[in-house]
Amino acid sequence: MEILKYSIAGLPSFGLYLLASLALLAIFLAIYVSLTPYKEITLIREGNTAAAASVTGAMLGFAIPLANAIIHSANLADMVMWGVIALIVQLIVYAIVARVIPGIANGITRGNVAEGVFLGAVSVTTGILNAACITY
Repeated sequence: MEILKYSIAGLPSFGLYLLASLALLAIFLAIYVSLTPYKEITLIREGNTAAAASVTGAMLGFAIPLANAIIHSANLADMVMWGVIALIVQLIVYAIVARVIPGIANGITRGNVAEGVFLGAVSVTTGILNAACITY
């Protein structure tokens, strides 16, 4: 029973970190889909696999360093700060890829799965590297 008491003691922190991370994810998605020249949700509803792969990679690329920030943060404000940094990094990565491969947005709109998977993979890869850089 004593062990359960200590486990439950962490529930408020769990709730705060979960709510903050879900809020950061929602903010990231709102900004990301507003920056891309295509409407991911509409494309996904139409069955566009390229758009699904792209936005899924972006979410994972953001969530991986965010999870690492949750694990290593000193407090909630620290986690939010690193979450914002991860958000900015992912947006910069999208901007770089869109500039280096100018037609990628049109490819995703047309359903070019290779371009959607590539953009998603770049986002996940960057997220992994970003997470590794969050050290204390």
